[in-house]
Order: sequence, then structure tokens, then C-alpha cells
Amino acid sequence: MKAEPAAQARLLDLQRLDLEIQHLDHRAATLPEVAEATRLAELADRLDGELIAAQTRLSDAERAQRKAESDVDQVRSRAARDTERLESGRITNGKELQNLQSEIASLSRRQGELEEVVLEAMEQVEGLNAEVARLTAAAEDSRVGYTEVVARRDTATAGIGLDRARVVDNRRRVCEDIPEGLLSLYDKLRVQYGGVAAAPLRHGRCEGCKLVLSPAEIGEIRAAAADEVVRCEECRRILVRIQEPEGQ
Repeated sequence: MKAEPAAQARLLDLQRLDLEIQHLDHRAATLPEVAEATRLAELADRLDGELIAAQTRLSDAERAQRKAESDVDQVRSRAARDTERLESGRITNGKELQNLQSEIASLSRRQGELEEVVLEAMEQVEGLNAEVARLTAAAEDSRVGYTEVVARRDTATAGIGLDRARVVDNRRRVCEDIPEGLLSLYDKLRVQYGGVAAAPLRHGRCEGCKLVLSPAEIGEIRAAAADEVVRCEECRRILVRIQEPEGQ
């Protein structure tokens, strides 16, 4: 492939701009706010899940407390009726009186047991209410933090985007100075070789792979026509011959 030396030299300008674009893209992708926003979003989702689970447990505990309280009320009402019958003097049968006294005693024990259940349920509800309040506050804090971080991320990304747009515009102008065939080769090599497709030949060394060329390779390059596009034998990138001071 042949191209005017000036067009080949423009490849170095193009390479510099492409590396700048690559650097800007890396900056945008690795902004601290990007990772922080992801962390806070995941935290908010986890806290929301924990909050729903805690609210479900609280609802179950409140239902259990209401049932226990209802059971206590039923036992208390029945015991009150039995006590009223006992104290009314209407029951004169000894065995019936004995059975009624036994039932009242049994109901008293049952009431005590149910009241313990109510107390345990109340303690559980109190603890779950505190847990729900804590998770609600934590979830809200994470959402507020996420919103703030996203705002900072978007501001930083917008600034990088402006820089990128400027570099892309410069790239477009440089591309106008490079023949289509050479530009196509450059773009192909840039994909293959990690973003670096063209490198200067400086002091007998390829600045792409950083290896010093052999005397034979340097001789072949010097013998090549100025418009001949040469490539590094080691890394296969385009070598751009640059003017060096005499004796270098």
C-alpha cells in the first residue's frame, strides 16, 4: 500500500486522538460515582426486600396478637359467666358446684397462659415495629444517596461527553487528510491490536511494541519509497517514519 508521507504522518495524529477517546471512555466507565450508584441501587433493592419481609412478619405477629387477645377475652368472659353462676346461689347440686369450681380454675389457668402468649406477641410486634422503622429509614437513606450520586455521575459524564465530542470532531477533520484505503487498514489494525494501529519509528525502535528493529529491517525500511506504507515485522502495526536529527 502507498500513501503520501504527510498522510502517513497524520496517522499519528489520528492515533493520538483515538487514544484520547479511549481514555475518555475509560474515565466515563470507571467514575467512582458509577460504582457507588450501582452499590447504592443494589443496597436499596436489598433493603426494600428486607423491609417487605419485615412488614410481612409484623403483619403476621399483629394478627397473632389480635387472636391471642381475642382468646383471652373469650376465656375471661366465660370465666365471668361461670363465676356469676357460682355466686348467684342458684346452683345447689354439690357435684355441679364442684364441676363449676373446677372449670373456673381451669379457665383461670388458661387465661394466664393466653395472657403470656399476648405478652410475647406484644414484644414481638414491638421489636418488628422497630425493625420496620429502621429498614424504612435505611431504605430511604439509600435512595436519597443514590439520587445524589447519580446527579454527580451525570454531571461528570456530561463533562466527559463534551470533551469526547470535541476530540471526535478533531478526529473527523484528521480523517479527511488520510486516504480511504490507509484509513481502513488503520481502523482494522486498531481493533486487532488493542487500540494502537500506528506507531512512530524512533531511534530504530517501533513505539508500538517497544522492540528495536534489526539492522536488516531498518535497512529495508530506509530503502523503501517514501510513499510506501511499512509495518513492524514484530507487531504488524503501521510504522510511521519520522524525521530525526542527524546522527540519531
